[in-house]
Amino acid sequence: MSWNRVAVVGAGLIHMGELFDQSYEQMARGAFDAAVDSVDHGFDPTAIDAVFVATQRGTLWGQEGIGGNTIPSAIGLAGVACTRVENACPTGSDAFRVGCMAVASGVHDVVLVIGVEKMRDKSSDEGLLARAAAGHPVYTRGESAPVLFAPFATRHMHEFGTTREMLASVAVKNHHNGVLDPYAHFRNEVTIEQVLAAPPVCSPLHLLDCCPQTDGAAAIIITAPERAADFTDRPVFVAGFGVATDHPYLHEKSTYVGLPATVEASRRAYEMAGISPADVDVAEVHDCFTITEILDIEDLGFVEKGRGGVASLEGETVLDGRIPVNPSGGLLAKGHPIGATGIAQLTECWWQLRGQADERQVAIRNGFALQHNVGGRGSGVSVVNILTTNAS
Repeated sequence: MSWNRVAVVGAGLIHMGELFDQSYEQMARGAFDAAVDSVDHGFDPTAIDAVFVATQRGTLWGQEGIGGNTIPSAIGLAGVACTRVENACPTGSDAFRVGCMAVASGVHDVVLVIGVEKMRDKSSDEGLLARAAAGHPVYTRGESAPVLFAPFATRHMHEFGTTREMLASVAVKNHHNGVLDPYAHFRNEVTIEQVLAAPPVCSPLHLLDCCPQTDGAAAIIITAPERAADFTDRPVFVAGFGVATDHPYLHEKSTYVGLPATVEASRRAYEMAGISPADVDVAEVHDCFTITEILDIEDLGFVEKGRGGVASLEGETVLDGRIPVNPSGGLLAKGHPIGATGIAQLTECWWQLRGQADERQVAIRNGFALQHNVGGRGSGVSVVNILTTNAS
């Protein structure tokens, strides 16, 4: 039996991309308005009694006060209780988890979880992501996100025969899905040949193996199940969630062919939801690099360890495959505005479960969708959320 103590009644996002024409607050307002407009029976924003803001702006921009004291005012909810959540790449996912606990505890009745991130207004030369990944001055010297994930690709290749063509198949699939997603940063097809020929970044990863830096915002409205009928006749419930951590530095890792934080977070989420990986109809997973999606589908239990590359190349994860993964286009095509990423993934899961994903709609058989992020220094934290249409 699923946990089901929280219902999702609305969700929305803005178009992801290089949004130089929009301020941080304008992006938040756009996502909020989209979430409000999505509520089937209409929604009075004054019903919201708490806001959880997901953003890495404190780390990325050095503006710690932004979020908790500006977003409520920007979206017309000045005076409401508000808390800022920051937890690396799973920031949005974790803010959702915390918001769910607030509702399930009975402390708050109707909660808004909103993620907002400005990634393009500063260049990488200004240390935007280097600041976020800062750690020991010697252990991390010269490190960047591709440097952290490339060893996993080379080791996976060594142990399981994974090829660059297998990595490239992830990019091809996710860019194809991105073409079908009107909110995606990149809406263009790519071929395996183009991925292989793209400029190298950190061997064996090339440019099209990497997700972009993206501006974006997403919002989701949750409430207690007994209140759901006030807002919709088609609620989606929170079946379970899990969070776990791992060592932050590469030299501390126990494996280079998997991410233990994801394994443990998913185990906790599956146990809470009362399901197994085989029950999941569709998944939005963290594909910051092509190798990451391959690791994810193994660590989440969708394929056995070592088969992630083969499964991707053979089409098991396409829209009409055995286990559709990243129908939104994933981080590779949709983009990765850190604080908004997890909430945007949850919005896609919500649409999929309600049959509202248009051309990228997948077959829903069991009524379960899984959302996953992993990140932080050395992929040191992972969050998994599971949504369901099943009322119990």
